[in-house]
Amino acid sequence: MATFRPSMSLGSRLIGFRGTERVCFQARIRPRLSDLLQQLPGSCGAGMPCRRFGSKAESGSSEIKKPTFMDEEVQNILIKMTGLNLQKVFKPAIQELKPPTYKLMTQAQLEEATRQAVEAAKIRLKMPPVLEERVPINDVLAEDKILEGTETAKYVFTDITYSIPHRERFIVVREPSGTLRKASWEERDRMIQVYFPKEGRRTLTPIIFKAENLQTLYSQDRHVDVLNLCVAQFEPDSAEYIKVHHQTYEDIDKHGKYDLLRSTRHFGGMAWYFVNKKMIDGLLIDQIQRDL
Repeated sequence: MATFRPSMSLGSRLIGFRGTERVCFQARIRPRLSDLLQQLPGSCGAGMPCRRFGSKAESGSSEIKKPTFMDEEVQNILIKMTGLNLQKVFKPAIQELKPPTYKLMTQAQLEEATRQAVEAAKIRLKMPPVLEERVPINDVLAEDKILEGTETAKYVFTDITYSIPHRERFIVVREPSGTLRKASWEERDRMIQVYFPKEGRRTLTPIIFKAENLQTLYSQDRHVDVLNLCVAQFEPDSAEYIKVHHQTYEDIDKHGKYDLLRSTRHFGGMAWYFVNKKMIDGLLIDQIQRDL
């Protein structure tokens, strides 16, 4: 139980309700800061009035639903923590230099332009999904020993019907051993990129995602660039996507560079990762120090 130090003159009155029962007690106490940081105990000490609220939860189902990343309340909290810095959201990108455009506006026009900029910024700050890693595909369809040794390379057969969602697209591989199996996730991603190219994604994984190259980018504070490339290159439930994101978050936490992701679409995912890994202390201290 946390200890308390008595105050000289400060009195406080705490009043609670349980149904129609009124619970009231008065104390002249002041907690020390170190005591507030300790986890509150489950029972009260001797001489202290105690009431347990939430008897409905105790009498109801023992199963407590674990919050998920896409819960509306969780999303609202993460959006507030992310912040909305228009200067950072619309910072100039590295591209061909063009003459700037100047416009003369009335105060009303300026306010309307600012409102439109805020709406556009909210779209840019939409957080990428956080998903569980997909289950590996190991389905063997047939073992045709008669075909063993007839070829030295694999053959991939892909259904390229446009109306079929990529997740439901039928893709199989014929091994040189004669085995006919369903394509792995990595093989599926490559073949889908061949037939249905996605802008910003390459067929082969860029070497930038190698560990030594990532460390170089981290040393240059280019964590946002790494995450943007990762979102473009990998599916959100792929092992590589999850690995790169977690590695980037941990490097930010290690060096206390939380502000690099603030007002970006990746801040919410980072905060969610820290909460689940019980690594949120550093981020909370940074939020408090910045008065956010």
